[in-house]
Amino acid sequence: MSKRALIVWGGWDGHQPEQVSKIFEKVLISEGFAVERHNSLAPMQDEKLLDTLNLVVPIWTMGGIDDKPGDAIYKAVADKGIGIAGCHGGMCDAFRTHTEWQFMTGGQWVSHPGNDGTTYTVNVQNTGHPITQGINDFDVCSEQYYMHVDPAVRVLATTRFPVAAGPHVPNGNIDMPVVWTKHYGKGRIFFNSLGHLANVVESEPCLTLIRRGLLWAAK
Repeated sequence: MSKRALIVWGGWDGHQPEQVSKIFEKVLISEGFAVERHNSLAPMQDEKLLDTLNLVVPIWTMGGIDDKPGDAIYKAVADKGIGIAGCHGGMCDAFRTHTEWQFMTGGQWVSHPGNDGTTYTVNVQNTGHPITQGINDFDVCSEQYYMHVDPAVRVLATTRFPVAAGPHVPNGNIDMPVVWTKHYGKGRIFFNSLGHLANVVESEPCLTLIRRGLLWAAK
């Protein structure tokens, strides 16, 4: 039986959610998944649908989520082991007032000094993990995400701040997580902070990291 995935896309249009959702859909189909893709959060409260899934991919920057779909997805991940995987603001700048979402996903965006067009290095920290195996440090020109991060996450890649000017600079050098995994109950969580626009998602090695992260989260 093929694995099943749900992609929900929407929220702030600046992150090109529809285009990004199609990239994720293409990757998952190429890996043998049956995929449902919806411009709505309603499927996340459909418990019968959730019972059939291995993976949920949220692409929904900002926006809001009601308690009912929120509670349904938290229960599905924690109790049934559905995976959650995604990137950038579509996953970790979604539903800003829903702290349980942040608890599940492992982090929340708070700033991107220099905005889009900042050139920075992603440093791969764990080349033994199946998501990062064989991938070396690489440069990217995009938003550099400064995040508040759950100390329980397993960090696979980081980026060094500061690169661009901002009020964070007097704090000195820090290494900010870019790619991580964690667990939420029985469920696996994967996040990659790269992906401001669809062309970044499609770039390598970002796309390889996403492909492997989707598979890891879906077990």
